[in-house]
Amino acid sequence: MPQALERSEGCWAWVVLLASVVTQGLTLGFPTCIGIFFTELQRPLCSILVGRFGCRATMMLGGMLASLGMVAGSFCHTLGQLYLTAGFITGLGMCFSFQSSITVLGLYFTRWRVLANALASAGVSLGITLWPLLSRYLLEELGWRGTFLIFGGVLLHCCVCGAVVRPVPASVTREAREGLPSPSKRPSRGCPAACGRAIRRHLAFDVLRDNVGYRVYTLGVVWMIMGFPLPHVFLVPYAVRHGVDEHKAALLISVIGFSNIFLRPMAGLVAGRREFAGHRKYLFSLAALLNGLTNLVCVASADFRVLVGYCLVYSVSMSGIGALIFQVLMDIVPMDRFSSALGLFTVLESISILISPPLAGLLLDTTNDFSYVFYMSSFFLISAALFMGGSFCVLGKKERQGPRAEAEGAVPAAAPEQGLAVEDTDSPEKRLRVEIMYVTSV
Repeated sequence: MPQALERSEGCWAWVVLLASVVTQGLTLGFPTCIGIFFTELQRPLCSILVGRFGCRATMMLGGMLASLGMVAGSFCHTLGQLYLTAGFITGLGMCFSFQSSITVLGLYFTRWRVLANALASAGVSLGITLWPLLSRYLLEELGWRGTFLIFGGVLLHCCVCGAVVRPVPASVTREAREGLPSPSKRPSRGCPAACGRAIRRHLAFDVLRDNVGYRVYTLGVVWMIMGFPLPHVFLVPYAVRHGVDEHKAALLISVIGFSNIFLRPMAGLVAGRREFAGHRKYLFSLAALLNGLTNLVCVASADFRVLVGYCLVYSVSMSGIGALIFQVLMDIVPMDRFSSALGLFTVLESISILISPPLAGLLLDTTNDFSYVFYMSSFFLISAALFMGGSFCVLGKKERQGPRAEAEGAVPAAAPEQGLAVEDTDSPEKRLRVEIMYVTSV
């Protein structure tokens, strides 16, 4: 049966926003509770699926995979089995659901897109607040196997959120499809060639090649992510090592999440104002810089009250990063290529997420001092912020100089030959003559 299409900025768009909030809370918020299990246990395929089957089916498939991985993980007996189930399968499902929830917001919202992204990222804050508390309670009552089984049922709600995502308007869908490179007409040379074409089509390597801003932003974020997740992983063990009760230590992550519930929408409202429209990438760089500097405060003292203050200050900069990270990408990349650009963006970002915690763990094993982990986090964040901010300033200066140079080169070429008067220069005939003179003079 044909399905009704939903209009952009309509009433149902806010229902989709709520579904995105829940999905991000269940997916991106979930990994922040890993620190609770620390002492107990010691992203291209998605863009292809979104382009082929749409956000709705991809989000529901992600929910099923995430649930399946956690349920299977509850029956594991080796660390390798846990990597495959609760690690790979659940992580793949979360990637499907999360990336779909980001992409669909760009299709449902135009005028309120910045606010929608900020409100959706508040779902991550809800997850950060609730997952650690739920994890600690279930871990004590049911053990880690029973907890994983319960989590499998909770993650099935991503399927419900996916069902909420109704088809987008035909015009938007058509624009998004037209933005993708058309498949090659030449005969296939086998499965490897077909896979290569699919990867080039759905992962925006052409955008990476041609869009300097996308290259700068992707490289900066990939470098930043080497340090950004470390406090969420190591803050709880760091506090426990210095004598903080485990219950209080788990509460620290919830303090960060609860603060972000209110701070992220506020960051979205500020960044969504017209006067900040061209400066959001600089605001993001500033948030990353402040986040890195905040980590230096954490190592000053491991007292619980100091750590609570650190979490509150850390939440301010974290809210800016969370509210702007995907909005800046939408500003840099056309919306018809956003799904593909986001796919490549998250693949490279995932490499950093994969490398960062083991590298920090190796540093911790070598030094036996958690302070070096936070120094490492600060280094990556601060250097990435300075790189992005400086690069965007240089690119912005070049963009401003380009039209100015063209205007200065066009006027002298036209004036001596035609002697245009100041008056009536806005007439169509005069504009046409100036344009022709500019082309022939070059």
